Amino acid sequence: MADLRFSGVLFFPVTPFDERDRVDLEVLEEHVAERVADGAGGVFAACGTGEYHALAAGEYGEVVRGAVRAVGGRVPVLAGAGGPLGHALECARLAADAGADALLVMPPYLVGAPQEGIVAYVRAIAHAAGLPVVVYHRANAQLTEASLVRLLDDPHVVGVKDGVGDVALMQRMVLAAGASGRDILFFNGLLTAELSQAAYRAIGVPLYSSAAFAMAPDVAGAFHAAYVAHDEERQRLLLREFYVPLVRVRDRTPGFAVSLIKAGLRLGGVPVGSVRPPLTDPTTEDLADLERVLAAGRRALA
Repeated sequence: MADLRFSGVLFFPVTPFDERDRVDLEVLEEHVAERVADGAGGVFAACGTGEYHALAAGEYGEVVRGAVRAVGGRVPVLAGAGGPLGHALECARLAADAGADALLVMPPYLVGAPQEGIVAYVRAIAHAAGLPVVVYHRANAQLTEASLVRLLDDPHVVGVKDGVGDVALMQRMVLAAGASGRDILFFNGLLTAELSQAAYRAIGVPLYSSAAFAMAPDVAGAFHAAYVAHDEERQRLLLREFYVPLVRVRDRTPGFAVSLIKAGLRLGGVPVGSVRPPLTDPTTEDLADLERVLAAGRRALA
């Protein structure tokens, strides 16, 4: 089973669509290849930022295969799998066939479930593909400490990505994983995770998602470099000048955590197209504010 190691920014590519709303594989592969050259330490294809929720199974397979092809073995490629169980199992198998190194197991569709059911859901997806899995702890797939301990008995489970923000619970999970003897990867997967990563590093969670890296690799890469170097002054500068203003725009409309990333790429001349429903594109006012945020972040780099 693949031994996942990450040494750079964790990159969540968008899924480009052309003017006829088809997946644009050429733009996707250019997008992925450029960001790996920019220093991405791992590629999470067809996940939340990549609009997994809006992809047909065939499109999903194309996206993962395109990402794997663009990466060329330089860094690990993880693919999202979740939603309705049948669809999740099909996607897991497609990801394995496409050459993905691991899966990010996202929440099931709509239903609430007891902990036993969530554990069974994760195991079913992991064993369908035979790939290592990172469990996305969020929404209707929130784990208890006891459920995590149960999942640690399965060698396919290699990581947990937190999308809840309960730092005390994550601390207990980190301690439980340490007591188990398993070398488990923990990720801060909150929206715009740079804002909360100082707290997560303090409890033993060194990795974080960076959606901003997709549209602003210079700013997000500089923040990551400052984070690795423990340069707190530079981190605070970028948080103040870029990340906090970005979050103010993001919080205006549900789904802007994805929509703004695609918009930022379009502002930079990358033809990634619009988001698919139920997400919506930013307004003209939103785009003007996003341009100002991006410009402020780049001024801060100087």
